[in-house]
Amino acid sequence: MINDNFKNNSKQRMTFVDLFAGLGGFHLALNKLGHECVFACELDERLRKLYEKNFGIKPMGDIREISITVDIPPHDILCAGFPCQPFSKAGEQNGFDDPESGDLFFHILKILKVHKPSFFILENVANFERHNNGKTWREAKEHLEKLEYTVEIKKLSPHYFGIPQIRERVIIVGSRSGLNHFQWPEQMVDNSISIKNILDVYPSDARVLSDQVIDCLNIWQDFLDHFPKDLKLPSFPIWSMEFGATYPFENVTPYALGIKELKKYHGSHGVPLVGEDEKTLFSLLPSYARTKEEKFPKWKIQFIRQNRELYQEHKKWIDHWLPKILPFPASFQKFEWNCKGERRQLSEFILQIRASGVRVKRPTTSPSLVAMTSTQVPIIAWENRYMTPRECARLQSMEELVHLPDSNTAAYKALGNAVNVRVVELVAQSLLSLKQETMEKKIDLLTGV
Repeated sequence: MINDNFKNNSKQRMTFVDLFAGLGGFHLALNKLGHECVFACELDERLRKLYEKNFGIKPMGDIREISITVDIPPHDILCAGFPCQPFSKAGEQNGFDDPESGDLFFHILKILKVHKPSFFILENVANFERHNNGKTWREAKEHLEKLEYTVEIKKLSPHYFGIPQIRERVIIVGSRSGLNHFQWPEQMVDNSISIKNILDVYPSDARVLSDQVIDCLNIWQDFLDHFPKDLKLPSFPIWSMEFGATYPFENVTPYALGIKELKKYHGSHGVPLVGEDEKTLFSLLPSYARTKEEKFPKWKIQFIRQNRELYQEHKKWIDHWLPKILPFPASFQKFEWNCKGERRQLSEFILQIRASGVRVKRPTTSPSLVAMTSTQVPIIAWENRYMTPRECARLQSMEELVHLPDSNTAAYKALGNAVNVRVVELVAQSLLSLKQETMEKKIDLLTGV
């Protein structure tokens, strides 16, 4: 006899596989909906051990060495946050041709072809859909549709759903029975969203800012203090290395100009371009101006022009400020103010130091968690500290995860690579609803309800 308990447990009957599992974001999301993981794989041995501690399942290793028919059991749902480096703006953007991990998407296709799960949920960087002028996504979609899946893609971010982190990623869903029933989760506008909702107050394990970072922030605060109060701060990135630079950039690049002509100009922070060889001379240019190309892209030309105009307009006080920033690394010498109209006080904001510079954001949302180095972790400026791994886990909706990597560096990297649990949960809830409704109707027939 089929009782109510059987009916209540019917929603737990679907099985899923967790590919490129990482910290187990898909596992947490699908498990919350009552589904069972029957297989996982992850290349990193340390993350495999951690996954086993958290979920009781030891993932297998390299997906390239796994037997699809022997090692992977039948399943209803395939989940995969496949490696994003080949498609990220921050990488080489080699796409499917990337020698390291460009082929991994095709291993997903092989599993789908053999096991034919009813659904799949894939995740990657926001740029995946636009990569190679959209050709990469069109190719991927064509392959998936050939396997008889109806496919949709959408860019989502945790802050759309009340989570204080801006982190756009594409989610790709597929169903063998069509997607007429499927709706992407409804996005919300929450004016009360605040990063402070996930933060601890002066946590004892938080890493404090180094003297170098504190000095750098004080120097940029000095810049803000000197900037005329009646003028708006630039909306473009401030590149201090353009203050005093004269090398040509609009119609020709330093590379195209050649060493002989280039010696007539000034490089970073107005330093004369002199040197016996190309390597020495080019080291005096900003790193973004050393590229071997005949012409800079429009966005770079625009930023250089805007910074040189900024310098000319404020040269009198910038010349007194400029020597203070010179001892710092290049990433500390650039500045992005993303707080238009706010009080110009750095201690009131969320900060992040990335290759693109010191980024300032309102305390409503965190910058996107990436596979961070220790210096790229968001800074809680009003407490003079970095965000802790536990706080970062909350930004990824992973607060239920019992074990994180032992070292902060490894934890930040893994969390930066993770999928956001709440976003996946909302997508999966809609995607899997049709199958669950069908199962419930069958049980109703069997029970005579």
